[in-house]
Amino acid sequence: MNELLRIEGLRTVFATPSGEFAAVAGIDLAIERGRTLAIVGESGSGKSALSLSIMRLIPPPGRVASGAIMFDGQDLLQLPPAAMRALRGRRIAMIFQEPMTSLNPAHTIGAQIVEAMAAHEPHMAARDQRARAVAMLERVRLPDPARRFDDYPHQLSGGQRQRVMIAMALACKPDLLIADEPTTALDVTVQDEILGLLRELQAETGMALLLISHDLGLVAGMADKVAVMYAGRVVELAAATTLFSDAQHPYTLGLMGSAPSFTARRARLLAIEGTVPSPAAMPQGCRFHPRCALAEARCVADSPPFRDFGADHAAACWRAPLDALSLGEREAAL
Repeated sequence: MNELLRIEGLRTVFATPSGEFAAVAGIDLAIERGRTLAIVGESGSGKSALSLSIMRLIPPPGRVASGAIMFDGQDLLQLPPAAMRALRGRRIAMIFQEPMTSLNPAHTIGAQIVEAMAAHEPHMAARDQRARAVAMLERVRLPDPARRFDDYPHQLSGGQRQRVMIAMALACKPDLLIADEPTTALDVTVQDEILGLLRELQAETGMALLLISHDLGLVAGMADKVAVMYAGRVVELAAATTLFSDAQHPYTLGLMGSAPSFTARRARLLAIEGTVPSPAAMPQGCRFHPRCALAEARCVADSPPFRDFGADHAAACWRAPLDALSLGEREAAL
């Protein structure tokens, strides 16, 4: 095992007038070099808070309250700010979900890509920085990259800005890339090209990828392992092939049932009733029980442990293994 990142007992909290509430409530995960771990779950599950915790970019009044984030043998939470800045962008990079809020409207896109290279490779000549930036823009399929290098963000479409963000993140050839909904603004054809580019870079450099997405089809095609998050916790973790063929948590079944499918014929898409609970009002017991068709008394009373259900497969559900359920109960879970 060539492990690059290990997260142990991570807990990220936000202070409010009513007290501190956990957006990430004790998470353990690991990513190996050259592999892809996908994080899936509804909005409000804590996916972005997890990624920002890794980058140490949680804004006040938020903070990482406990745990460890071990990156290549060192705990990121113990690094001085200057040492973390040296890693951020160079060895750990992130593609943010909203490119227009991440790009500076007062600077050209080329200047912003070059800025990252200048910070981490100060001895590189300016002409070489420009050449690499143009090459990266070409690799992410930005039309006429040499000319667009001098454009400002407002002169690009949403999809083009997303491609610029991807080029910026990849410019310094990071060891770990965190991609928060990296293809949301892209059409299907360009999305496939970008995902192909990420696979190529993984093969070339051994880069690890932490992929955050709502698109289960994308996750099925990209991920080696998948972690399903709900209300600040991981409720299921498995190899991608195992998860999509043998899910062991009702929430995972609900997510798959609500996604369009070319093989399952349904009159309408299924939906998970209710919403993700607020961190200020977490239910007792299993956090999913108010929305779960399979909930029983112990689900309300006690939080289920994270149990193994096979090699590289674990879930937190009192009713698992779901193989023992009747077909009717499985349908009810969906």
